[in-house]
Amino acid sequence: MTTSQGLKLVDLDETGVDNAFRADVLAGLSQEPKAVPARWFYDEAGSKLFEKITQLPEYYPTRAETEILTDRADEFAKLIRPGSTVVEFGSGSSVKTPLLLSAIEASAYVPLDISGDFLRASAADLAKKFPGLPVYPVEADFMRQVELPQEVADLPKLGFFPGSTIGNMVARTAVDLLRSMRETLGVGAQLLIGMDQIKEQSVLVSAYDDAAGVTAAFNLNLVARINRELGGTIPEEALTHEARWNDDFARIEMHLVATRDITFEVDGKSFAMHEGESIHTENSHKFNRRTSNMLLLAGGWEPTKRWLDKQGRFSLMLAEAHAPRSAP
Repeated sequence: MTTSQGLKLVDLDETGVDNAFRADVLAGLSQEPKAVPARWFYDEAGSKLFEKITQLPEYYPTRAETEILTDRADEFAKLIRPGSTVVEFGSGSSVKTPLLLSAIEASAYVPLDISGDFLRASAADLAKKFPGLPVYPVEADFMRQVELPQEVADLPKLGFFPGSTIGNMVARTAVDLLRSMRETLGVGAQLLIGMDQIKEQSVLVSAYDDAAGVTAAFNLNLVARINRELGGTIPEEALTHEARWNDDFARIEMHLVATRDITFEVDGKSFAMHEGESIHTENSHKFNRRTSNMLLLAGGWEPTKRWLDKQGRFSLMLAEAHAPRSAP
């Protein structure tokens, strides 16, 4: 196994709580309507629940993306620069990341994730599967520019952002992230990014409200994390999971809806919710070819190739960070 313990770039307080988590939760619960960014789903328990979600029959994105990675391996090998360091934004999937690494000639693997325990476990597991590949996990908030390990500083870079996680963000935040990815990876880098496609509303809603209730547990785990890490007293039994399709913005929204009037505290501050009021916890925007291209261009990435699964449900896009220019 070739791996390192990795870098730690997360801002923690003296009790080990992420200061950015505290700030986002307090700000989100203070605004109307209430909202907490989806990135905070992914503590260790949340990350494990999401892995279960990817295996559900209703949740098609993982199967569709895995199909592309499997069927198009030869094309990835031709289009991705040999010797690239794969920098994955988010701890690697036990399925998708090995498929990519098996298809290309990677020089190293650098997973970036804010959930340190899950990151290190994922990195160690992947290092066992690829014993000759250097693995350098970095615990960091990749929404900002990240300083990569010195060992890969002079190597070509391939950013990997599967799963349509970019769709969790509103447009301005998604563009900011793409720009920070560009700063992290540098001009000339490539980016392989997943983007889910617009499709029938019934298919979309069921993918985010599965019959087994795993997605509901994933959503409610955010409340458990707030209560545990921020001294919260949110009554979990008074909140219920709801998935909604917002056609105006081409997105699925996940909410935690109060089933009765409640009051609670978080980090010593008092909050209240009326029956029917919700905490908006996630967006999952869906794309087509034009909106995918526009988003990448706005973030400083030139689209170079687009792949779809056989049913046209999901896309993988390859893009390149060209030198900035102000004219066509």
